[in-house]
Amino acid sequence: MPKPYPREFRDDVVRVAVNREPGVPLRQIAADFGISETCLQNWVREAAVETGAKPGVTRAEADEARELRKRVRLLEQENEVLRRAAAYFAQAHLPKMTYPLVTELAADGIPVAVTCRVLQLSRQPYYRWLANPVTESEVVEAYRANALFDAHRDDPEFGHRLLADEARDAGQAMADRTAWRITSSNGWWSVFGKKRGRNGTRPGPAVHDDLCVVTDENGRVRHEFTANSPNQLWLTDITEHKTAEGKLYLCAIKDVFGNKIVGYSIDSRMKSSLAVSALENAVAMRGDVAGCVVHSDRGSQFRSRKFLRALSRHRLVGSMGRVASCGDNAAMESFFSLLQKNVLNRRSWTTREQLRIAIVTWIERTYHRRRRQAALGRLTPVEFETIMTKTLALAA
Repeated sequence: MPKPYPREFRDDVVRVAVNREPGVPLRQIAADFGISETCLQNWVREAAVETGAKPGVTRAEADEARELRKRVRLLEQENEVLRRAAAYFAQAHLPKMTYPLVTELAADGIPVAVTCRVLQLSRQPYYRWLANPVTESEVVEAYRANALFDAHRDDPEFGHRLLADEARDAGQAMADRTAWRITSSNGWWSVFGKKRGRNGTRPGPAVHDDLCVVTDENGRVRHEFTANSPNQLWLTDITEHKTAEGKLYLCAIKDVFGNKIVGYSIDSRMKSSLAVSALENAVAMRGDVAGCVVHSDRGSQFRSRKFLRALSRHRLVGSMGRVASCGDNAAMESFFSLLQKNVLNRRSWTTREQLRIAIVTWIERTYHRRRRQAALGRLTPVEFETIMTKTLALAA
């Protein structure tokens, strides 16, 4: 069964179809985006339901019903935790240890997160207790962590010294250094303890090695962006453009093998979720991409924890260039240069919606299926990948 198209891609196709010029059939729009006409008709019909033009259950209503079911299930789980906890602690002959109760409830299908939230426990000490034999020092450490966590939850502005004072008042004696070690290892920082970065600062250190660097016979270091098969090397970067409503940001991912844009995401804010959405869309479109190298600059979006987790989740390999060096990602900059000349600079844009439709139309219709490239033997990216994929399959 083929994988579903990304939601953002579907929304962009529907926008183009709804705003198409008179006389342009849906069949042509479907061909431009590489989907079937029936599929596009279904997407347009679903969009009409979402806007209220046609009767039916909207996505928001379905999501609301699903959230209500989740809430009911969560309330049932919380009631079960309270009932079992009351019965557990009412037995006088048992030691008053909460972690065995958490394990029993987990075996009965109650998530550990729900149990710990209801019983006001920290999950980190519980998992340490579950993984290793319980020693006396670990028990003391867990109670200290719980006392510090309770104090931090009640007063998030307190530093580790004030949290230690609160824990001592709660009966958990410890040194200030011990309180600092426990709070720092669990990430319980004071809301005033960390200074925020300022605009204009240099990018932080690279979180990946530069895997695209090669040394020629003369000892000169240069970058080489080549691939012998699809999903071997991807390049990614973010560009922006102004509209009357504000800036619009595009994060695109390019497969070096056929110069095809395998995934992209467009948003009004340049956050880490923009890069993550582009990566998730690329993975959804390409399927099995384990081992593929994803090369980027040192932007904060590509160094974020969310993006690193997405790379690890799909078994992708990260690569980063130097600071303030366009040549380290020249192949991606060339694509943005074409986009700038062919779309962004052609006119002034009133709304973000207009610019978004223009961008996705140029990528999917012109760049992928009409613009022939000399580096690909005067073929379009779609034609090149189709021909070379068949050739590689026959050679294998």
